[in-house]
Amino acid sequence: MRARFLAAATSLLLLLPALPVRAQDEIPENIQIGLSTDQVSITSDFSGAELTIFGALDNADPLVARQGRYDVVVVLEGPPRAVTVRKKTRVLGMWINTESVIFRDVPESYSMALTRAPQDISTPDGYKRLALGAENLHFQPLKADGDPKTIEEFTEALLQRKEALGLYSTQTGGVRFLSQSLFRASLKLAPNVAVGTHRARAYLFRNSVFLRETSAQLTIRKAGLEQRLYEFAHQNSLIYGIAAVLIAIITGWLGRIIFRKD
Repeated sequence: MRARFLAAATSLLLLLPALPVRAQDEIPENIQIGLSTDQVSITSDFSGAELTIFGALDNADPLVARQGRYDVVVVLEGPPRAVTVRKKTRVLGMWINTESVIFRDVPESYSMALTRAPQDISTPDGYKRLALGAENLHFQPLKADGDPKTIEEFTEALLQRKEALGLYSTQTGGVRFLSQSLFRASLKLAPNVAVGTHRARAYLFRNSVFLRETSAQLTIRKAGLEQRLYEFAHQNSLIYGIAAVLIAIITGWLGRIIFRKD
């Protein structure tokens, strides 16, 4: 009996040191999101739209929630595409393209909404580890052996161009808590938003510490005549190309006849 008691006590003592560590590793909070629509149709008169993302915190600490120490960052990232960035230089009085860098897998769009200012939610290193924020995206040039300074210059030019087109944006206060566990995020879709599958991601922070991430998909597609032309061009590229050339020739010929001066 005594031997059995000592064996059980020894086993319990071996387990006790592991319990606090496991409890610290387990994060009770979780985050879920849902989109107001999972598909957006683009027509010829599309002038942009606003996407609403609803979310909820599971197992949120009531005290932390009351003190407003939960933060959420929501990102809508467009489909990745190859992008060519060119540099113009004045040569003999003319501006011509003299250098170019091709980046692969560049998100066509990148919109971010936050509950507060970025510096109040996490640190620059924290955002960098999560690749969160347009400035922390890793743009990979097609030629990895390029000059680092040149690549950095073209990367900055790429970001500035995306921001100027309204495709990369940040909205401080774009995420608002409706209650202690429910929140809503508003993101803007630019008029020139890319067609394809976009991914929405939500990041949960507690006291500036990252906890969880979740995601959902959004499909953006053309509608009406634009969609039929888009599908025809991709499915019958040769016929579409020949038709485009013929239309251009006929249009030029008609224009010459109509505006001809006798």
